[in-house]
Amino acid sequence: MTKSIPAVRTSLLLDAALLTLAAVDAVFEVTTDELAYRDIILAVIAVSALCVRRRTPYLVLLATLPSLEVGSAVLPSLIALYTVAELRPARVRLVLCAIAVFAFYTGYWHTPESKASAVLDAIYAMMFAGAPVLLGLLVRTRGDLAAKLTEIAQARRHEQELLIDKALARERADLAREMHDVVSHQVSLIAVQAGALQVTAKDEASTHKAQVIRMLSVQTLDELRSMVAVLRASGTSPTALAPQCGIKDLPALVAASGITTTIETTSDDSADMSKVPAAVQRAIYRTAQEGLTNVAKHAPGATATLQLHIKARSVRLTLSNSAPARAAHPLPSNHNGLLGLRERAELLGGSLYTGNSVDGGFQLSIELPLHV
Repeated sequence: MTKSIPAVRTSLLLDAALLTLAAVDAVFEVTTDELAYRDIILAVIAVSALCVRRRTPYLVLLATLPSLEVGSAVLPSLIALYTVAELRPARVRLVLCAIAVFAFYTGYWHTPESKASAVLDAIYAMMFAGAPVLLGLLVRTRGDLAAKLTEIAQARRHEQELLIDKALARERADLAREMHDVVSHQVSLIAVQAGALQVTAKDEASTHKAQVIRMLSVQTLDELRSMVAVLRASGTSPTALAPQCGIKDLPALVAASGITTTIETTSDDSADMSKVPAAVQRAIYRTAQEGLTNVAKHAPGATATLQLHIKARSVRLTLSNSAPARAAHPLPSNHNGLLGLRERAELLGGSLYTGNSVDGGFQLSIELPLHV
């Protein structure tokens, strides 16, 4: 993975600082001790090898060991071992490198001055070899954890983007469904009414206007279908645009209305619920929805009865309510809901009945053929 500019700059500054410390250590050792010309050359080699410590850490460590043994430069071996632990954390090789540093520091092939001196050298060598190994492993672990955290953050951002895309796709599908179910229906009604006007118009001007209105309605329907196809999210099945409400959803609609309603469902022996067209089911659902809304608006406290009768050739829904238990609050109403239901019923070849019932309530009934 490519490092960022700040990370590269920090790495270069660290290399420069370590190289400077190693050079200072070598100069101090050379100037304070009387060393042979050979020992000075070994110190220069050890310090110079640190320039490529990240590329070939094993060779750099090997180049610093002679100066460690003669004592002309100690810090380069420490830095080289730290680099091996940070960049090449293979256990066996790391242990061998640490043993090599321990051995060259103690110099057991030379005769020790005393047993106490040999023990002290061993303790110092263990500290000298163990500290850079632990520090290198710690720095590497920290880097690995930082990389994991970055990866987790990227995965979380990607997951959030996927969730946002999924929500947008769902909203697009919902919008497409609403446009398909509502707007296209209204435009279809306009086209039907324009066609009827075109047939019944008595003068040529009215006939021409009705023809233009019908043509524009048809063009609008075509453009609407294209827009729905664009809005529909990829991967959404075509059935997602079908009406999402039907006869099976009537109990949930009644429960959500908050009106005490008794549901009575009957059917003839030859009736088959699965053969009721989707458009008919949606019209039945919309009728019940509009009726319950009117009960809530104009007859507060009333009870209702919803009767559904499925015949072999038609289906009838009747919603009747009792007299209101209290006076209704005045709400603006232009009866567009009932008008839309009547037009929907006529479009499907059925009929709609509305009127007051004998007990002071209201009755709404729609009957639609099953073959539309």
